[in-house]
Amino acid sequence: MALPSPDPKFDLRGIDAEVNSLHFSCMVQRPSQPLLFSGSSNGLVHVWNLNTRRSETVLSGHQGKSIYWLHTLFHNRELLLSQGRDLQIRTWNLAEGRREEIDSVPVESVGFCKCSLLKTESCLLAMPGKDSSQVQVLDLNSKKIVSSMKLSTDNQWGMAMCMKLWQPISGPSPLLLVGYEDGSVALWNVLEHRLMSRLTCHMEPVMSLDFDCLKARGASGSSERVLNVWSLDEQQNLKAYKTQELVNPGISDVVLRQDRKILATAGWDHRIRVFGWKRMKPLAVLQYHSAIVHCVSFSDHLTPEDRLLAAGSKDHLISLWSVYQNT
Repeated sequence: MALPSPDPKFDLRGIDAEVNSLHFSCMVQRPSQPLLFSGSSNGLVHVWNLNTRRSETVLSGHQGKSIYWLHTLFHNRELLLSQGRDLQIRTWNLAEGRREEIDSVPVESVGFCKCSLLKTESCLLAMPGKDSSQVQVLDLNSKKIVSSMKLSTDNQWGMAMCMKLWQPISGPSPLLLVGYEDGSVALWNVLEHRLMSRLTCHMEPVMSLDFDCLKARGASGSSERVLNVWSLDEQQNLKAYKTQELVNPGISDVVLRQDRKILATAGWDHRIRVFGWKRMKPLAVLQYHSAIVHCVSFSDHLTPEDRLLAAGSKDHLISLWSVYQNT
């Protein structure tokens, strides 16, 4: 049984719109301040100082369209990527207090598929392609498409809904996991543009997924009343691993903490659920929001006891929680 819900450590207010995306940048030494970036349904990005718990900067560049993915360029917190419903991925220069949009990459898909970023010898960005099931990988430095992956036959999988780009320990090519509208998860070899394996995990579209490349296990959620866990065998075949039943249907977001000890989900039932990743043991059901929770994110603080879990909701609030630091 999960423990009773504690109270959040604090919340962030004043956005006046649904919170659709979150991203932390806390891997800094003093006097630098830990930051949280939030993207909202009114096209604004708020940059929050977690020490003062106030918004220090507001970015507006997506023509009032919803922002559903944010990511700093790895440890360079002065460069921020934002993906919006205006079909643009914009790059922001935040150095020395600036708020400059310095680049933009068009997105040809009108869906809600979030990008995924990977640092190899270059910066690779996985993004939805023009056709509904097509996915592409862009080299951010050269702005060239290095891979384009889609079915060679008629599309029976539907739209690409979510993705995770990662680099295996062995093998030169990055691999891309994609969740599709038909409820399946597929694994692609990026450099060979080749489908490696596919598993039907859900009866409904895959809303979100995350993957642990060290344990070769991932998790995915949909509108169903289940959280599905799956694995990769030594032949890179996707296999069903475990199905975690939920009390209420609907998962908007699935995120693993960086230490791969706990997993959090954002629920349509207004709740955040926390699981132990090793055995998928329910640890807590966090209750605070009064509407759908759209997104969850774990902070990357250098000190484990400082690490936080953030959740953004349709109720215009961001809640921040201190959970199970030693789990």
